[in-house]
Amino acid sequence: MSIYTRSGDTGSTSLFGGKRVLKCEELVEVYGSLDELNSWVGHIAALFPSQDVKQFLQAIQSDLFTIGSTMAGWKNGDLAGLDGRVKEMEARIDAMEKGLSPIRNFILPGGAQLAAHAHITRSICRRVERQTVALAQKQEIDKRIVKYLNRLSDLFFMLARFINKQENVEEIVWQGIEKSDQSDQ
Repeated sequence: MSIYTRSGDTGSTSLFGGKRVLKCEELVEVYGSLDELNSWVGHIAALFPSQDVKQFLQAIQSDLFTIGSTMAGWKNGDLAGLDGRVKEMEARIDAMEKGLSPIRNFILPGGAQLAAHAHITRSICRRVERQTVALAQKQEIDKRIVKYLNRLSDLFFMLARFINKQENVEEIVWQGIEKSDQSDQ
């Protein structure tokens, strides 16, 4: 089977069930962003040294495919497992947080390269969450999806902090805009 079908050459794509929609429709935008998020999760998994974390991130990738496919009309998608995955994320967040100093200020995204990539993944996840909430104003979206995405972004924030701690990279606290002593002339 060829990778190209030419059916999308005019700017439309097929949903599950064969319905054709424009590639710029909000639903397509959401699951396109889910695909981007999934790619970044895969990037983090590929670089992460812990096999346990790799497997967990691969399970998240599978969840994201199920979410996107379900939103695109796949009738066999079962989102019942999302609640359990949210609980698993919360347990991992709590475990990582135990070894970290409490946050008293905003921190700048960055640090070790893998931590910076986790921050990118977090911000993409937040965008997907916003897009999903917007779409939910126009069509029915399973509420578990928004909860899942919200917790997933929390997980990547904590993962970035955890990586920086493991790599002995100090987090940079946001200070705001420095005031200049020079007056404008």
